[in-house]
Amino acid sequence: MTAPPGQLLEALLGAHEIQVRVQELGQEISRDYQGQELTCVGILKGSLVFLADLIRAISIPVTVDFLAITPYAPRQGRQHAVRLLKDLDDPVTGRHLLIVEDIVDTGLTLGFLVRTLAARGPASVKICTLLDRPPQRIIPLPISYHGFEIAGDFVVGYGMDYRQYYRNLPGIYRLKPEEASP
Repeated sequence: MTAPPGQLLEALLGAHEIQVRVQELGQEISRDYQGQELTCVGILKGSLVFLADLIRAISIPVTVDFLAITPYAPRQGRQHAVRLLKDLDDPVTGRHLLIVEDIVDTGLTLGFLVRTLAARGPASVKICTLLDRPPQRIIPLPISYHGFEIAGDFVVGYGMDYRQYYRNLPGIYRLKPEEASP
């Protein structure tokens, strides 16, 4: 595995450990939504790998849709904002929605998505994230399903990227700056 210049990777979660937890999440979700119509809403691009494995671990009928967003930082007095790049393809009125996210940090972006989707009249909106960072949360969010809690390290792999690299790694790695040589 080669990193772009100036980057080093340190293993955080292995592929087997991730797959075991994804199977457990799939079983929990299948049990909780038994007899209901579930739509998993993947947040592109980071959740793609997790979503693909998760829906294969869900044993009830499930549909899938996608959102693409871009958060941008405040500028001159503007608050944190989110721009929707790709909206859902299908209406969600009366459906049970499960937002599938790769990682939840501050909750600002996900809070926006929950409010946006809830305004469309679904039966419910819940959140499933592979990685959760509760200490960094600014907006309180009820995370119904989470894979792992992690520290504030920048992570890549299993769909998560750094400048579009590393999404293809089967595990999750800390990305750290190259250590200076003496």
